Formats: sequence, structure tokens, C-alpha cells
Amino acid sequence: MNALDQGQLAQLRAALEAHLLALSRTDEPQTVEGARDLPVSEVETSPADKATVRLLNDLALEAAGHHAARMQVLRHALAKFEDGSYGLCEECGADIGFSRLQARPEARLCIACQTRHEKQRQ
Repeated sequence: MNALDQGQLAQLRAALEAHLLALSRTDEPQTVEGARDLPVSEVETSPADKATVRLLNDLALEAAGHHAARMQVLRHALAKFEDGSYGLCEECGADIGFSRLQARPEARLCIACQTRHEKQRQ
């Protein structure tokens, strides 16, 4: 059973929707399908310039991946409102505290499971 009241749920949903809208309004970094689609094109220059171009393209690809992943996390959190599982830990099923959700409305784990998960990754 979710311990959040309707007002808290509405506040958190609005925060998630605002974050998603803000991300969708930013210039989404380009996803690259081919060499012609790279943000910075390589031209015949010195090896140092080519290395800089490759670095800039790698950074653009990383930013595009991060942007897409962030939007997916927000969409996942919003989808949980539809099935009634928003605010419940995906690992143990316990309630995620309102203060945690205020700080991270997209949180998937309660504090105890998140802490355990982070310790296991170390």
C-alpha cells in the first residue's frame, strides 16, 4: 500500500512532468547513425586536430545517450502512476519516503535498497 496521499502524488507527478517537458524542450544532442551524421566533421588536418574532432564527437554521443536515458527514466516513473506502483520500491515493495521522492521523484528504490545496491557496486 502506498503511503502517499493524493496531494503528494499530484505534486510529484507535476515535478516529473515538468522535468520531462524541460528535457524535451532542450536541444536534444544528436544521435549518430552514420559517419555523415557526426556533429563535428573530420577534415584533412593535423593528427592533433583529428583527435580533437574525435573527442568532440565522442562527447556529443555520450551526451545524446545520457539525454535519452534520462528521458526514459522519467517516462518510466510517470508510467508507474498508471499501474499504481509509483512510490513503491521496485526491489522490496516497501514505500519510498515522500522526502526521498521530493528530492528524486524518479527514485525506483527505497533508501535501504538503494544503499545496499550502491555498496554492491563498489
